[in-house]
Amino acid sequence: MNTNPRLTLQWPMVAVAAMAFMTVGAGGTYLLMQRAGPGHQLADVDGGAKPAPTGNMPPSLTTGTQTAQGASDLPLPDVVVTISQDAVKRAGLEIAEVTTTAGSSAVRIPGAIAPNGYKQVVVTPLISGRITRVLVELGQQVRSGQTLAEVFSPELADAQTRYLSMKAELGAHERELDRTTNLVTIGAASQQELERLHAEHSAKLAEVQSLRSRLVLLGMPAAEIDDLSPGKDVETTTKIPAPITGTITERSANVGLNVDTASKLFTVVDLSSVWVVGALYERDFSRVHVGSAATVTTAAYPGLALKGRVSYIDPQVSAETRTAQVRVEVSNPGSELRLGMYAGIEIAGAAAKAVTTIPKSAVQNVNDRQVVYLANPGEPGKFVEREVHLGDASGDRVEVISGLRPGDQVVAQGSFFVRAERERLGLRPAAR
Repeated sequence: MNTNPRLTLQWPMVAVAAMAFMTVGAGGTYLLMQRAGPGHQLADVDGGAKPAPTGNMPPSLTTGTQTAQGASDLPLPDVVVTISQDAVKRAGLEIAEVTTTAGSSAVRIPGAIAPNGYKQVVVTPLISGRITRVLVELGQQVRSGQTLAEVFSPELADAQTRYLSMKAELGAHERELDRTTNLVTIGAASQQELERLHAEHSAKLAEVQSLRSRLVLLGMPAAEIDDLSPGKDVETTTKIPAPITGTITERSANVGLNVDTASKLFTVVDLSSVWVVGALYERDFSRVHVGSAATVTTAAYPGLALKGRVSYIDPQVSAETRTAQVRVEVSNPGSELRLGMYAGIEIAGAAAKAVTTIPKSAVQNVNDRQVVYLANPGEPGKFVEREVHLGDASGDRVEVISGLRPGDQVVAQGSFFVRAERERLGLRPAAR
């Protein structure tokens, strides 16, 4: 007889539970395998990870980055565009020949008119005070020595008073010296006293000369200094003269303005000659030198061409533009050139060389490349798109550095139509 009925009843329950657990585990494993699919990693029996199979995945998806980086440096391959004869006639395509001409060695750059820095003067007062009169206007022509403004200055009055006082003291001392000299002659005064008076006279004379020089530095003319006497009123106003003959290009002086020796009142510029300043690219450094002949033209005066020479090339190159400042000095007797005007600078370079050129209208831009369309007279309606490298432009033509040879035929008018047809046909994939 079984004395442990409780234990006997639990064995069937354990068996049923084990079978249920195995069934659920097998089903879960099946579902996970179905969801993983061919593109996921599957766990190996040893716990490692196997790479998912690539199947039919395109190679461009795995190496696209490397391909794109390398392709941007490669030249574009030629592409043949076929257009019907009727379409060619409707588009009005015109063919031009690639020619070789004697290229100009001149360097052409834009510039701007600037004042001649050696003939430009900023006017400041020689003394502090208050402006009482302004006698010139902005843009006015002035001559050297002409009074531009007047300044009331207590400092000037004080310097004159001190000069007159010392001058009077010197006169009194000179009279005393004369009397002592006579006394020494008759033996009524000692030689020692006379020598002392001579020493004092020298000191007072030096002081008078110093005060006179001070008046000159304050801008007082020598004739007015000579006219100073104790019976006359001292001058309290000083005049500010024009330092050179030229034009007033800046004025900040106004009546009532308090000024000192650092105050900028006027700018006077001699415009008989000006500077034309431009930016010279690195590639042209070997073609331009100080002393090179140059011609300056402006849009304001189409028939005016002023001759000059390169007077300065900046030894520093701008990090942003990779250019160096170049300066051409030209005469401007009629004042046609105004400060700030734009101008064209043509600098004569080395000996001319033969260059290959095409019309500018033949060039089309494809992304960051330049292409032209070659025509073959033996195969009408077929055009070859070819990448070219261009040089300097002159007029309506541009230099071709590579990609074409003299005698080639290119589409000069209507090249945009050929490009549009090539894009419509999808002959060249778009840049990514």
